[in-house]
Amino acid sequence: MKLRFKYTLPVLAAALSVNAARAQFNVKGNVALDNGDKAIGATLRLLRSGEVATTDADGNFTLHSSHATDRLVAAYIGFRSDTIDVTAANANALAIVLREEVQQVSEVVVKGRVANTLKSRIATVQTEKINYEELTRAACCNLSESFETNASVDVSYSDAATGAKQIRLLGLPGTYVQMLTENVPNFRGAASLFGLDYVPAPWMESIQVSKGSASVRNGYESVTGQINVEYKKPMKAAPLTLNLFASDAGRMEGNADAAIRLSKHLSTGLFAHYSRDKQSHDADGDGFLDLPLTEQFNVFNRWFYNRKNYVSQVGVKLIHETRENGQTAHATPARPGDPLYRIDIRTLRGEVFTKNGYVLDDEANRSVALILAGSFHKQDATYGALPYDLRQSNVYANLLFDTDLGVKHKISTGLSLNMDRTEQMSNYFADDPAFLRLRTEWTAGAFAEYTWKPMRNLDLMAGLRADRHNEYGAFVTPRLHLHYTPIEALSVRASVGKGYRSVNVFVENNFLFASNRVRNLSVAPDLRMESAWNWGASLTGYLPIAGQELTLSAEYYQTDFQNQVVADVMTDAHGVRFYNLDGRAYARNIQLEAAYTFFKTLDVRAAWRWTDAKETYNGRLMEKPLTNRYKGLLTVGYRTPRYGWQLDATAQFNGAGSMPTPDAARPLWEPTFDPYTMLGAQVTKRFKKMSVYLGAENLLNFKQAHPIVASSDPWGNDFDATMVWGPVHGRKIYAGLRWSL
Repeated sequence: MKLRFKYTLPVLAAALSVNAARAQFNVKGNVALDNGDKAIGATLRLLRSGEVATTDADGNFTLHSSHATDRLVAAYIGFRSDTIDVTAANANALAIVLREEVQQVSEVVVKGRVANTLKSRIATVQTEKINYEELTRAACCNLSESFETNASVDVSYSDAATGAKQIRLLGLPGTYVQMLTENVPNFRGAASLFGLDYVPAPWMESIQVSKGSASVRNGYESVTGQINVEYKKPMKAAPLTLNLFASDAGRMEGNADAAIRLSKHLSTGLFAHYSRDKQSHDADGDGFLDLPLTEQFNVFNRWFYNRKNYVSQVGVKLIHETRENGQTAHATPARPGDPLYRIDIRTLRGEVFTKNGYVLDDEANRSVALILAGSFHKQDATYGALPYDLRQSNVYANLLFDTDLGVKHKISTGLSLNMDRTEQMSNYFADDPAFLRLRTEWTAGAFAEYTWKPMRNLDLMAGLRADRHNEYGAFVTPRLHLHYTPIEALSVRASVGKGYRSVNVFVENNFLFASNRVRNLSVAPDLRMESAWNWGASLTGYLPIAGQELTLSAEYYQTDFQNQVVADVMTDAHGVRFYNLDGRAYARNIQLEAAYTFFKTLDVRAAWRWTDAKETYNGRLMEKPLTNRYKGLLTVGYRTPRYGWQLDATAQFNGAGSMPTPDAARPLWEPTFDPYTMLGAQVTKRFKKMSVYLGAENLLNFKQAHPIVASSDPWGNDFDATMVWGPVHGRKIYAGLRWSL
């Protein structure tokens, strides 16, 4: 009897372990809404196993069942829940479509609402998604105007002459943000100055903003985060969409996009854009145009092919833009015989990309992908008497392999290559040894990213890159992310990682040519690669109140530079120096945010952000100039029950900050700037296939007084158009029309 029990127990244990192993399986799939939208943030619950997850930015989800059979409940606010019986045989590729909950009483139809700005609940990296509907709440004509209702991203003018705009994220300029279009690095180098104007808002499906240390999959250049733009997809976009816009300042714009489904497997999207702003304005009477005169043609064609386990995309884009500014015809020369100061910038840019993916094993999420992209940028410019011509070509390749290693483990690996060839020409800088007429940079690298889910409510993602630059040699990029959900209503994230950046001084800072500081420009001969550590944490809570969710979030991020190429406008009021950091440079950010929907028709979002950015200039740790110390944001959106009318209002409260150090003997500007408030409002009338809107920007008509220093004498040493800290134009009234077939 003892002998029998001795052998029976191990056999029974083995049988139980085999049955348990068979009972464990992944539940994977996608949730969509019956209106064609992705169900982002939908809740999935396994009733027997107790696991809970939410869908990501693409509507995808993954759960783990510990039973042989289970029941899956899919829920989304405003839509009917769905319950599905799942087993190991049918749980690998679930396609769930939730139907809208519609209640009709006395001909009043109440429909569910989809949030316009979403913070992903399941993404390991802190990610915020801005949907197309959010972009329509303000006068959003291009990417540079897409963040008016967003607390995380600031957009400001680099100068008051060229109209160049720059993004700020976590208190640092946009050069430290990796810009992506459909997860392909873009708008680098030559395109960094005006690239935000090259993406029309009506073309965009969404924008994803990732803060802090990002994934290593797309390279090493992300220091403060990533901003990724997704264009409309032809397989689900409307067959034809038109968008017309006009403002009282003389700006006119037209956009059209078409989605053509040629077969079950092949579709194409056509996009066209034209904008024109040729009306002269000099409201402050300084003799200079308040805004540049611009004209842009922009076309884009993309193709999609999808068959079985293979997906392929090809896209081609072409942009032509002219940009003019300078003194008006009635300006009075400071000296008899002086010519008028003019700025003329003409740009031609082409982009091409292809993305190909093949699923090797659907059950193991095993796939391989190849991304190839290239661009050509030609810019001919004249700043007064200073000519500057620029040519830059880029080639990018990324080979990726993804696979699950069991239920709790996933790994992504890949190889990448990035090459830039830059040619710059200017007789003015021809004798400067730092002005390289031709520069070729290439970086080859490999990466691995491992995701571990030790518990159902804990994710760890560790990434490591090894790259070699032809000028700076080999370097390593480590990054680590953590996502923990102690309870369903609370998400905790933390991250730490390193980023690098190669600097091309003249290419990235040619807006400085709209300042006579360039007469005293000096560049150190031994500029090194920039490198910085970014670390931070965030808390996001979801509290159910009166049938709606109150979303609360708090976050802290800090960027510490190991090396930085300092653009020193603090040491000399009439010059600019570029040199390697010798001391500390950092940026600290705290942001608090709350969002709630009252009565299912009134959306309110409030945020406050504090920034402490300092840098060492010539041995002194000083506040980074032209940076707001705080920002407050309040957005209110109201829709009538049948969505016939929509009213939106936005208030931005911008804090004070420091200016570049003025001349002590003869100061031409104040050492600091004061806080100011910006208000905007818009009303939209919606019809079945069309909507019309009327709105206003800068309702308080606040303008920075005389943003151009010494504008009366642009040929003198004091002329400087880069002292911009606030709006350079006053109140604008605009109207538009959106039509969809």
